[in-house]
Amino acid sequence: MKKKLNYIPFFVGILFSLNGVAQTNAWPETKNVNKPWARWWWMGSAVDKPNLKSSLIDFQKVGIGGVEITPIYGVKGAENNFIDYLSPKYMEMLGYTVKIADSLGLQVDMVLGTGWPYGGSQVTLPHAATKLVVEKYEVKKNEQFNKEIKVDPAKEKVPAQLLAVAAYGADGSYTDLTSLLKGNTLNWKAKKTDYTLYAVFAGKTGQQVKRAAPGGKGYTLDHYSEEALNAYVVPFDKALVGFEGKLRAIFNDSYEVYGTDFTPKFLEEFEKLRGYDLKKYLPQLLSKEDSEIGNRIKSDYRETISDLLLHKFDLPWTKWANAKNYKTKLQAHGSPGNLIDLYASADIPECETFGSMPYDIPGFRREKEDVREGDADPVMLKFSSSAAHIAGKPLTSSETFTWLRDHFKTALSQCKPEAEDLMLNGINHIFLHGSTYSPKEAQWPGWKFYASVNFNATNSIWEDAPGLFNYIANCQSLLQAGKSDNETLLYYPIYDTWGKSLEGNLFFQFKIHSLKEWLHGTPFYDTTKKLMNNGYSVDFISDSFIAQAKVENGKIVLPGNTYKSLVVPNCDKMPLTTLEKLIELKKAGAAIIFEGLPKSVPGFKDYEVQNVKLATLISSNNTIVNPVTDLFKALAQANEQPETLVKTGLKFIRRDLNGEKIYYLVNHTAKTIEGFIPLAVANKEVLILDPLNRNVGNAVVKKEGQTTLVKLRIESGKSYILKTENTASEKPWKYYDATAEPIALKGDWKLTFEKGGPTLPAPVKVSTLESWTKISPETEAFSGTALYTLQFDAPKVAADNWQLNLGDVRESAKIWLNGEYIGDAWSVPFTINLGKLKKGKNELKVQVTNLSANRVIDMEKKGKEWKIFYEINMVDKDYNKFDATKWSPMPSGLLGPVTITPLKNDVN
Repeated sequence: MKKKLNYIPFFVGILFSLNGVAQTNAWPETKNVNKPWARWWWMGSAVDKPNLKSSLIDFQKVGIGGVEITPIYGVKGAENNFIDYLSPKYMEMLGYTVKIADSLGLQVDMVLGTGWPYGGSQVTLPHAATKLVVEKYEVKKNEQFNKEIKVDPAKEKVPAQLLAVAAYGADGSYTDLTSLLKGNTLNWKAKKTDYTLYAVFAGKTGQQVKRAAPGGKGYTLDHYSEEALNAYVVPFDKALVGFEGKLRAIFNDSYEVYGTDFTPKFLEEFEKLRGYDLKKYLPQLLSKEDSEIGNRIKSDYRETISDLLLHKFDLPWTKWANAKNYKTKLQAHGSPGNLIDLYASADIPECETFGSMPYDIPGFRREKEDVREGDADPVMLKFSSSAAHIAGKPLTSSETFTWLRDHFKTALSQCKPEAEDLMLNGINHIFLHGSTYSPKEAQWPGWKFYASVNFNATNSIWEDAPGLFNYIANCQSLLQAGKSDNETLLYYPIYDTWGKSLEGNLFFQFKIHSLKEWLHGTPFYDTTKKLMNNGYSVDFISDSFIAQAKVENGKIVLPGNTYKSLVVPNCDKMPLTTLEKLIELKKAGAAIIFEGLPKSVPGFKDYEVQNVKLATLISSNNTIVNPVTDLFKALAQANEQPETLVKTGLKFIRRDLNGEKIYYLVNHTAKTIEGFIPLAVANKEVLILDPLNRNVGNAVVKKEGQTTLVKLRIESGKSYILKTENTASEKPWKYYDATAEPIALKGDWKLTFEKGGPTLPAPVKVSTLESWTKISPETEAFSGTALYTLQFDAPKVAADNWQLNLGDVRESAKIWLNGEYIGDAWSVPFTINLGKLKKGKNELKVQVTNLSANRVIDMEKKGKEWKIFYEINMVDKDYNKFDATKWSPMPSGLLGPVTITPLKNDVN
């Protein structure tokens, strides 16, 4: 009896379109929003119409759906071509870009400024980013204080605006002296006791726009002032006349406005929002001690900053954009506020990843010397997608692949799992970071942005980039369909962070790169991980969205979706109004599950009275708010059925499309996962869709009670999309078994270098597959595309199909068999099914493209300078001076071993 090996699913009878993608009615038509988009850096805004057009054509050809324009610093030697931001010439170029993009089926987003964060020449000092400055004076009893109050000019380069002066007596008294000021001079006598005077100033951070383009330099904007925002958009109101509805969205980058913890009207706004005069408690606010009163006042301060950012900037900004028929796209992370509410204030919430994450996929390369360690965390990613889901925003975007590897060293295969982790956590609108505008006449490697990766036609990976981009588009076409099918809400207790001393620092940013400071190790984080690891789909919810919740038929209804339950993790502080609303929802029939109960209300005003009310509310509703001892049992009682497929090691996300379910499954484990995979749906047929090639077919299923079991085999590094249906709509998915061990393809390969540089090496024959860098000095320096050709005899083995395994590919490949194009192989594992072989001689052609690194090494060793950019110029992944002469040549070409495996159709 022949030993049965493994089986590889393959759908035969594929009809390929012009770009090599199989066509079927099961796949939705790919739209530009399904495709990845690119942040497009305009260096010096030194753009011209011919190069804009050719660049947009390049984008369209490889499968990019749109661009996000960000003007930045320029290129040395191109000064005569610099264009000032928002000048008539700039607007002409922007208009031309929109026109050509539209003709190509692309769309255009833009940043409301240059570089980042928002700011520029129109920002006057009163509207510039502001910080709290306090000067203290000690005044003895009976001493006359008569002097001008001002900030030490050695500490503050920009004059600060004096707002208030208050006296704090040694006897605990408080006196507001602001009304006694004559200009900035105070004449006052300390009569009763010794006093400490606090003078409050609105100082200026002095921060300038980072990486500004010509015409875009200036102060960073005050993000807590609607007055400042209104003044800021005046130039755009004028410049963008006629662009209404022609630009897709206005973008706002991550909150990198440093040290801005104040605004000139902060004291008045604080009293309106928090209900008391902050000036009375300045000593407690500014104290570095970890005290209850001080922490409560600091919490109120931080909440006020959050409220001002949301209501005085983010929401008015979206309103302004929407009035011009633009959407908004916001990176809220880094903000000193509630990320859920801030993300939700935009039409498209956007997260980001930075650096490289590890994966257990065999053959997935992550050389330590080439990577910047990433800190992407699924829990952090879900803040943006949760905001989209609960607020009813169909898209969640991501700045993707930032510093994935060092310059010129990123392979397409290394991009795939990073993109998958984003999509698995609710991101369905990926933006490449990024692509630099580079005119055709620029010396290779062209103009480059300092942060890797650069996706454009001067990078050798562009040759096979359509493979990656089509894969993302195929996934996103279904991940944008229908709506999120997450069933569990998890309350985010932000007051537990705001209410901490935080080492006495007033200003606290919820940064994506400092999760240990505010996320990791918290009960909220631990509960999120526990739920996700056990197959529950989770969205986060804030206090303000709880306030909007309703109950219908036992489900929690929010503006964007409905949920079966809401889990409250262990938390220390919760507003009384939030707990009241949760009890109201539970009494109305909602499943509100408490892991623990809050011990206190947040904030300072009347907190003792509020705490008594909190305790009374809990005790009078003790049966309703009784914490559970078994979270999963409580979820089961809420009719939640977890996806037990996670026990196999598969990652998943699920969506609902008109009552049917869409599952995106990814295998990032080290092993093949096969067998009957359980889906938490009853009595369904299931379509299998392969986003790598758009193959599709109906799966073999078993129906057991409330579960449908789907026969699958997912190799490490692979993914599938499953779609449930009531009746089978496609031909059966064809499963194949290997009938023998892999057979090595041996012989003399003809190696022909087709395109690239610095020169095309001469053709050679190779009998042993190894890096082409070992052949000659010319091949060592070569970056580009080469063709491997092999004649081989078909094995005398019966087979319905043959699987080709290219082994180690550096870095991507296209495959032809007997003159017929089979497809591409750009991700791990580098396998593809060939169909049937001819009897006798067969010809295999494999076109391989390597990375651009070796050519850059050669350039720098020869002293050819290409780093000609202003400001930061070029740096490596660790922000040190870029120096490729220290690099070793990167293995290139077809390293093998190359094998073929006979397959037999498994009809069972």
